[in-house]
Amino acid sequence: MRTIKQPGAAIAERIQWVEARGRAFAFTLEPGLPLLEAARRGFAAEGFAGGVLNFGRGALGPFAYVMPALSKTGENAAFYSDTYRPRGVTHTRLGSMTLGSRDGAPFFHCHGLWTEADGKAGGGHMMPDETIVAEPFAVEAFGIDGATFLAEPDSETNFKLFGPVATASTPARTTSRAFALRLRPNQDFAGCLEEFCRAHGIARAKIHGGVGSTIGARFTHGGVTEPFATELAITAGTITPGASGALEAALDVALIDYTGGIAEGRLIRGDNPVLMTMELVLEVLG
Repeated sequence: MRTIKQPGAAIAERIQWVEARGRAFAFTLEPGLPLLEAARRGFAAEGFAGGVLNFGRGALGPFAYVMPALSKTGENAAFYSDTYRPRGVTHTRLGSMTLGSRDGAPFFHCHGLWTEADGKAGGGHMMPDETIVAEPFAVEAFGIDGATFLAEPDSETNFKLFGPVATASTPARTTSRAFALRLRPNQDFAGCLEEFCRAHGIARAKIHGGVGSTIGARFTHGGVTEPFATELAITAGTITPGASGALEAALDVALIDYTGGIAEGRLIRGDNPVLMTMELVLEVLG
C-alpha cells in the first residue's frame, strides 16, 4: 500500500473516536451570512453545537479557497496553495463539512467542487472567514451530542487538525447511536472503517459528512489519481455485509489533486490510504 512519510512519529491510536448520539436533519443556509455562521445557526436551531453536513448545488460569493499543494519547507508532507478569490458568484456542485471549534470559537473544515463565475471548474478547501452564502441553499446535516470536533495540534502531521473529543450531553433530541471519527495517515480508508465496525459490534452503518485527504486515489470505475496530495469530500458512504458476509465499506468521493485534477467515483477497498486525516460521523444502523 502507498505511504507518505510524515514529519512526526506515528501515533499509536490510528483511529481517534468518541461514541455519541446524533440525529439527521436538513436546513437552509441563510444568504448574506458567512458560511461558517450560517452553518452554526442551522445546527444551533436543532439544539446542536456541531456535527457534519453534505450539500449539493449552492451559491457562494465572495468566496475564498485553497488547493492542496506541495510543501515548500519540508515541515509537512504536503501543504496548501495560496488563497484564491474568484470574482462573482461561485456555484457549488457538492461538498462536505465538519463543524466544530478551534481556539475557543466555531470553525469548520469544508471541501467541495464548484464552478466559478467564468465557467472554470474548481475544488478544494473553503476558507471559513472569507466565504459568504450568496443565495439560500439546502444542506443535509447530522448533529452530534456527547462529542465534538476540536482542532488541536497533531504531532504526526505537524498540522492543527480536527479530532473528536467527548463533551457533556445536552437536551438536544437524538435518534441514533453514532461515532465521531478521525482516521490517521497511511492506513486504508475502507479497511480501517471495516475493522472499526467489527471491533465495535456494528453490523451496518451510514457515513455522514466526510472531509479529508487520500494518497492519490484508485476508483472502481478504473480511474486513477496519481498526484499524491488531494482534498476529498465523501458524497455517500455505507458499511454493510458483502456477499461473503464480511463487512464492506462503499465510499463514494469527489476530490481535487495538487495539479488541479478533479476525480469522482467509488474508491477501491484496500488501495486508498489516508494522507493527512479523514473526519466523519458513523451512524449505527444495526
